[in-house]
Amino acid sequence: MWDPHAYTHRDLRERPFHDLLARVGADNPRRVVDLGCGPGTLTAWLARRWPHATLEARDSSPEMVAAARDAGVPAVHADVTGWYPAPDTDLVVANAVLHWAPEHRELLRDRVPRLPAGAWLAMQVPGNFDAPSHRAIRELAASPAWAETLSGVHLPGPDAVDDPAGYADLFADLGCAVDAWETTYLHPLTGDDAVLEWVTGTALRPVAAALGPREWHEFRAQLAPELRRAYPPRADGVTWFPFRRIFAVAHLPH
Repeated sequence: MWDPHAYTHRDLRERPFHDLLARVGADNPRRVVDLGCGPGTLTAWLARRWPHATLEARDSSPEMVAAARDAGVPAVHADVTGWYPAPDTDLVVANAVLHWAPEHRELLRDRVPRLPAGAWLAMQVPGNFDAPSHRAIRELAASPAWAETLSGVHLPGPDAVDDPAGYADLFADLGCAVDAWETTYLHPLTGDDAVLEWVTGTALRPVAAALGPREWHEFRAQLAPELRRAYPPRADGVTWFPFRRIFAVAHLPH
């Protein structure tokens, strides 16, 4: 289960979305698709930017879909891998979702050619799967205490996503104009176990879904000291958390 209320640091988490959409030049799209819409906060921003577009939003988490619907977003519960574009889909936004689908490269190669001429696809994925935070999660999950319980849990590794050149090649081979880049944000986190609280809302989602409340509490308790060692707070209470993101915007020819 992905708890919408655990998705903290909203301003920091939303910044990559706005950096991504700043590079999209769609003027008057007929249909805008938000893949992995989460609680609908950013979907609502898409509706404000393109008020005349038909809005399509989906997420694989029932809790997130419920939160999005409560916010007035017409979200549906559906996995990204089952999505196919409607004929009028002029813009697809995949913000921090494709890394959960190991086959997302094949998905892009199949779905992009189905988009109409002149359509846009904007994607952003985390690029920090080899960071100390994510290595610590995978190592604990694979330890003797947790390996059997979490054997079926998918935790993305360093090969879960490509670098910007990899996505640029993928989209260019499909005949698109491509803008691809990466950014490492240095997030100033505050509070006790700040990095643990950050990853609880994202990277630890599959672990939380697989464990009962008591086990989940114990897993977090075992992970906390590893993260404190990897990301020690400053004397002023700020913990610097580097977060690499990979971006690509593809524009199909007219």
